[in-house]
Amino acid sequence: MPTYVYAVILEDGSNGEHFEVVQPMSDDALTKHPESGAPVRRVPVAPNLPLAHSDAAEKTKLSNKNLDRMGFTKYEKAGDGFYEKKAGKGPDVISRD
Repeated sequence: MPTYVYAVILEDGSNGEHFEVVQPMSDDALTKHPESGAPVRRVPVAPNLPLAHSDAAEKTKLSNKNLDRMGFTKYEKAGDGFYEKKAGKGPDVISRD
């Protein structure tokens, strides 16, 4: 079940205390604090999904070893108009000259 973030609505309309509630997606959003009964609103937050698209997974997929294994060639800029091969097949160096 997802965790939702709520904020207590202060008298001036701004957000007060924030708290989290684990509830099914099929449930309606809370309108009152479960303990104090104060009015609340749901606060939109970005989901935290460290799955296949995390920074660590992307770095692993684009590693020189993995690119070489998959048959890709990778060159990195080593100077003005000069590139060195880091993975794959092909010439060790590419230059403008």
